[in-house]
Amino acid sequence: MTESPFKPSRRGFLTLAAGAGALAAAGTAERAQAQTATKAKIVIIGAGAGGTALANRLVRRLDGARITLVDPRADHLYQPGLSLVAAGLKPAGYVVSKTVDWLPRGVTLVPEAAAGIDPETRTVTTTGGTSLSYDFLVVAPGLVLDHDAIEGFSLDMVGENGIGALYAGPQYAAATWKAAQRFTETGGLGIFTRPATEMKCAGAPLKHTFLIDDIARTSGTRGKAQFLYAAPQGSLFGVPIVAEKVRMLFGDRDIDTAMQHTLKSIDAGAKRATFADATGADVQMEYDYIHVIPPQRAPEVIRQSGLSWADKWTDQGWVECDMASLRHLRFDNIWALGDVAGVPKGKTAASVKWQVPVVEDGLIAAIEGRETVEAYNGYTSCPMITRVGRAMLVEFDYNNNLVPSFPGVIAPLEELWISWLMKEVALKATYNAMLRGRA
Repeated sequence: MTESPFKPSRRGFLTLAAGAGALAAAGTAERAQAQTATKAKIVIIGAGAGGTALANRLVRRLDGARITLVDPRADHLYQPGLSLVAAGLKPAGYVVSKTVDWLPRGVTLVPEAAAGIDPETRTVTTTGGTSLSYDFLVVAPGLVLDHDAIEGFSLDMVGENGIGALYAGPQYAAATWKAAQRFTETGGLGIFTRPATEMKCAGAPLKHTFLIDDIARTSGTRGKAQFLYAAPQGSLFGVPIVAEKVRMLFGDRDIDTAMQHTLKSIDAGAKRATFADATGADVQMEYDYIHVIPPQRAPEVIRQSGLSWADKWTDQGWVECDMASLRHLRFDNIWALGDVAGVPKGKTAASVKWQVPVVEDGLIAAIEGRETVEAYNGYTSCPMITRVGRAMLVEFDYNNNLVPSFPGVIAPLEELWISWLMKEVALKATYNAMLRGRA
């Protein structure tokens, strides 16, 4: 494969990253304005990437607002790092920090889960019995991994009998590497799956497939292994030009596919998986390693709140909202943010980075009685790792247009080391700046 003619040095890359960071900081400084005085009660459900970044920004923009975050999780997870943990490239602790360490002064954290949302009375209740009234609500609780939808599967299986499941958290990502490493050593058939539902970071199943393939090649054991990517969809990626590129790479690396195959169940003792094919018929496959990514849905509190779409994603429950403003279509004092938002794309940390300023401006505009000026165009970024030390920096919008951040510098469909460094080095620093509301 021909690399881009632009080959910056490592020093050049770091200069580029530092420059991007400086521009982001400058942009933030330019946006700094006199605070808006308000007594508004703002409740944010979820202290993940979106909720935390938004809280940090609102504290700087509003004077007198009562901002409350509702989230029971003591740990904050840097989820983009899970694929690195599951390939043995980072320790489990790489993705873990404390939720409270990212929260600004001036906000209240209720360390409980939201149990109910009543958009008519404008109240949120929690599992601990707390009742919170609000003037404005932002729902950013993330999503639920529906492992129970895979018959015979449970998380205590991960790491044993050739079973991996990196999405479930750092300890499971580390256990996934244990099973995947054994597969690279002993060989056999490895099956790499994805769900039929919408999912966070749709490139993650492909990244794991590519990484384990490359690790087997580096170890000199690839000849003992067969790789099969099994997915319910008809194409390898939602953006056609990227799907074609992945198809070519799979062909070059002898990775087979079973498209329109949906994982239904696992018999861990027999190492046998059952899939439903395009006709709905059962297809059984024996495996030596299988990576399980379960169906993904909105949390139950969202699905029971009346905030979900009534005619889209009815089995998943994503929040009904305008795709540009992220504002709810029936309750104009509610916004959706992050994974739970019912928009065609946007379940990545990179998407959250661009969604947060939209929700921030929409909420402040509502307080100030003006029209919002920000809009989300569906920006999604996937540093598609294709081997250790190489990646494609794939960025696209609602219309599947490629929207590279560094046109002429980083070719989006080339396997480049600089794209790998963006994932392995620069991305976490950018993510942390986003959490602080600085990027």
